[in-house]
Amino acid sequence: MPGVLPIDAIFLRDDALTLQGRLAAAIVRAILETRASPGVRLPSSRKLAQAMGISRMTVTLVYQDLVSQGYLEALPRSGIAIAATVPHRRVNVATTAGVRTLDWNEWLSDQALPRRVIRKPSNWREFRYPFIFGQADPTLFDHNAWRDCARRALGTRDFSELAADRYGADDPLLIDYICSNTLPRRGFHAQPDEVLVTLGAQNALFLATELLARVDRLAVTEEPGYPDFAETLRRARSPTTFLPVDSIGLDPAMLPANTRLIIITPSHHIPTGATMPLSRRRELLLRANETDALIIEDDYDFEMSYLAPPAPALKSLDGSGRVIYIGSFSKSLFPGLRIGYMVAPAPFIARARALRAIMLRHPPSHLQRITAYFLALGHYDAHIVRLRQTLKERRRVLEEAIAMTSLQIEGAATQGGSSMWLSARGTDSADLAARLQEKSVLIEPGAVFFEEPPSPCPVFRLGYASIAADLIPEGVTRIDRMARKMAQAD
Repeated sequence: MPGVLPIDAIFLRDDALTLQGRLAAAIVRAILETRASPGVRLPSSRKLAQAMGISRMTVTLVYQDLVSQGYLEALPRSGIAIAATVPHRRVNVATTAGVRTLDWNEWLSDQALPRRVIRKPSNWREFRYPFIFGQADPTLFDHNAWRDCARRALGTRDFSELAADRYGADDPLLIDYICSNTLPRRGFHAQPDEVLVTLGAQNALFLATELLARVDRLAVTEEPGYPDFAETLRRARSPTTFLPVDSIGLDPAMLPANTRLIIITPSHHIPTGATMPLSRRRELLLRANETDALIIEDDYDFEMSYLAPPAPALKSLDGSGRVIYIGSFSKSLFPGLRIGYMVAPAPFIARARALRAIMLRHPPSHLQRITAYFLALGHYDAHIVRLRQTLKERRRVLEEAIAMTSLQIEGAATQGGSSMWLSARGTDSADLAARLQEKSVLIEPGAVFFEEPPSPCPVFRLGYASIAADLIPEGVTRIDRMARKMAQAD
């Protein structure tokens, strides 16, 4: 005869927002982990409620919900029992004896781990002074508007369309907004077959590099620069030249004569914030034409222009179709969104779409539609206005705080941005960052942005998008105090 599921097998965790959700998760977990057979009865609602110190009504509602989901069944005059239709029941399978352990190092011997990776503590929100780049401030986001857009996207009218497999096609509403609103703000237009939605700018970069980088094509990128540019080219085994960046970006006159691929951030250089002027952009396009090179333009941060209007995208000056433009909504909305886009001539986008299709088919349709609604209904523009106003104030506070210290500003976007490139003379920023964590301060050491970093490396990036303005002065003071202490010790 089937028994009763032990009450002590049911215990609550903080894995749901409501008590009802936590209890449901606890019962499902107990069913799966104890491998209880169908017919095993659950404790009565009264006994379980008493044992857990909760309302009997809560237990009753949870039981009813799990019956509707197929985990439990109501037995006539016998209470509640585990159903034979329990989803995802575990299966015991004995492993084959005598088989040697697989040597993964042998299989992956030619796949080197990335050398340059930006890392930040997973618990960065627990630090009081998190000067971290690229993280969203949840207080600036209109959660109600996003929920409304999600309800629209998941409603009956849209569901049949979003539930279908698009076979590589993107959401037409999102593509339409990008073509009619986003790109004209950057000074150019594109047709729908010239735009591809990607899982963030990083996915676009990978697709473009995968299609274009070759062992016989010299690639050029910035030094210092975004580490993922270097790592993506390294993975493609592309010969790469790293050109130094001055106060107005990469100098086209330094491009080698055999350059075939150029990857740059001309509007807000990573990490210095340098903005390439129009004269240098035109010169870069002329040099690319001379060497028959293609340019990948990462325009990740153009919305963060609050001190001056953003400069037109390099793509807007491109008359020959040499520029592949990459943009993203993840930086301006929130990084977990992972919705970006790539703009290029139709033949290239067709190849990129085919490559994307064998990787992931297409980014999730419902996320594309939610984003499209958020953009089309005006919520995005309102969000950008709030974001720019807030970042402008935080930058003012940050500049005033830095002016009172020994720290030096080595680079900052003249149009705005959300980070600064600083140096603390006489220190190594990696050591400085490690010591500051003990003071609840997070900064980003600069060595990761260099292919060949200076030693010691005194520069570091200071982001101000995720720290409140009133915390900035004390955070900067702690950085300066630690930097002075380290410099005096040397």
